[in-house]
Amino acid sequence: MTLAAIDWDFIVDNLPELLAGLRRTLVVATIGIAGAFLVGLVLGAARAHRIPVVSQLAAVYVEVIRNTPILVQIFFLFFGLPQLGIRLSPFVTAWLSVLIWGGAYNTENFRAGFEAVPRRFREAALALGFTPRRTFVNVTLPIGGRIALAPSINTYISVLKNTSLLTAIGYAELTNVSRSISAVTFKDAEMLLVVAVTYLAIVWTLSALIRLLEARLALPRTA
Repeated sequence: MTLAAIDWDFIVDNLPELLAGLRRTLVVATIGIAGAFLVGLVLGAARAHRIPVVSQLAAVYVEVIRNTPILVQIFFLFFGLPQLGIRLSPFVTAWLSVLIWGGAYNTENFRAGFEAVPRRFREAALALGFTPRRTFVNVTLPIGGRIALAPSINTYISVLKNTSLLTAIGYAELTNVSRSISAVTFKDAEMLLVVAVTYLAIVWTLSALIRLLEARLALPRTA
């Protein structure tokens, strides 16, 4: 099928429903990204500073999530937890699953960033009378956060793309809406084209903004 054979009028007619699905996708992705940032920051700091108990629990969390498919995690939250007496709505399952997934990857991103901060910087801060907490806030976090920026951004983009898997539990995000429409109309090419172009546009836009942010926050080069 060529682009000339695409039924553009059909796409336009279904645009309101597709935009509603896109809005749900962006809401879930925004919550997931914000939550993944907070989880990664806190647990990454705990792992980097070897905080007892919290560091070990964070390590288990990271290993479990990073070594199991996210689709399995989504199914466990939506179908498995009710067997334990815990029922989550599709919306809660949607943002919670991508948040948990992104948080695990971001934990390692921030851990690596914090551990990459030269020890002499922290020692200098302590020598100036900074407490360990102030040293982290004023030295480790600004430098380590910048080091962790690139891999963290890749994680956020993956969180956005992983929202498409939520169609497996019937959550009406963009992919699910497009598949529902094509199931009735058999216009698979039109719907898949819309989904692909939409995700490409969002990811390319994010990537462009990220490059600007990375350039602005880049660490100064030392001789």
